[in-house]
Amino acid sequence: MKTHVTIGLENLLNAKSTLLKGARVGLACNQASVDHNFQNAADLFHAHPDINLTALFGPQHGSRGDLQDNMIETEHALDRITGVPVFSLYSETREPTEEMLKDVDILVFDMQDVGCRIYTFNYTMANCMRAAQRFGKKVIVCDRPNPIGGAAVAGNVLDPEYASFVGQFPMPTRYGMTVAELALMFNDHFKIGCELDVIKLDGWSRADWLDETDAPWVMPSPNIPTVDSTVVFPGTVHFEGTQISEGRGTTRPFELIGAPYIIPEQYAARLNAFGFPGVYFRSCVFQPTFQKHARVSCGGVQVHVTNRETFEPVVVGVAMVKTAFEMYPEEFRWKEPPYEYVCDRNPFDVIAGTNQLREAFERGDALETIEESWRAPLEEFKKIREPYLLYR
Repeated sequence: MKTHVTIGLENLLNAKSTLLKGARVGLACNQASVDHNFQNAADLFHAHPDINLTALFGPQHGSRGDLQDNMIETEHALDRITGVPVFSLYSETREPTEEMLKDVDILVFDMQDVGCRIYTFNYTMANCMRAAQRFGKKVIVCDRPNPIGGAAVAGNVLDPEYASFVGQFPMPTRYGMTVAELALMFNDHFKIGCELDVIKLDGWSRADWLDETDAPWVMPSPNIPTVDSTVVFPGTVHFEGTQISEGRGTTRPFELIGAPYIIPEQYAARLNAFGFPGVYFRSCVFQPTFQKHARVSCGGVQVHVTNRETFEPVVVGVAMVKTAFEMYPEEFRWKEPPYEYVCDRNPFDVIAGTNQLREAFERGDALETIEESWRAPLEEFKKIREPYLLYR
């Protein structure tokens, strides 16, 4: 029996809609912003008798999630269903402008995150909060479950010198918070300072994975099709900073990892020799249909998670990159800039939020040494996040 969860969107519409009555409402959402009946928030707001929906704001991949690849900008448009203007926040601007907000009193944010720092939606939220503070608007954030749970915290904490649109704040790779908890932390600890309300979940506990609840799941972006994708993502997303395929263009993105020069049996054997709990690396060959190595056979592995509770995705992902770097020194390459329009930094460093991880690989540091370097910053972050946890 799955745990019943009432999501923030439903609590807003059913019990707290008076917060929106009489206001001009903007909504930041995408295709994953659905209720238990898989009705989209934009359509629900448009049909609601007490809500005057005046603007929609879309993140990376578009307000209806139609754009596939990493850095394709989306255009401003009219929503084909509601007829409401859609302003892209992945265009010439990442932040709502004063003109975009001229017909908005309250900006509601309702998006499904993936529980990993290296993902743009949370920073779209932060940018909406900054604009609201600047132009005197109110923000309401509707909470959703963290799909990989709210207990585990892991990875390196971002160095502010490496802040980007895939990592704006000094947080670890896996932060163990919901989107509303993040909003509270961004607003207070990181001093955005907008007028903010959050609409909590009912029924969710920190230990819950999303698919252990009845919360609706729609893929939040084209290469995060399943909750299984989110389980491995905090680790294998690091391959985006290399010329090795992270499985885009396959049916198992972030689970399939490989390149034309990798000998799959040898790579799998080296990875399995680590003895990581909760995971098995199966040697395989795959052919991406687009992006890196499109229509070229790649040797590599599929990451099979056998126990999510013991699996440590960040450590595993870092070990996978490190092992490929060591096994294939002649062929291995870091991705060339730009990444997320950052032109002056190694894309792997942008993704990792530091140059220290790459330099540790290049020095030949042991995996244990790398892990140890994360320990003190992680403990400090746990103290920082504690006041903002809504679910105990």
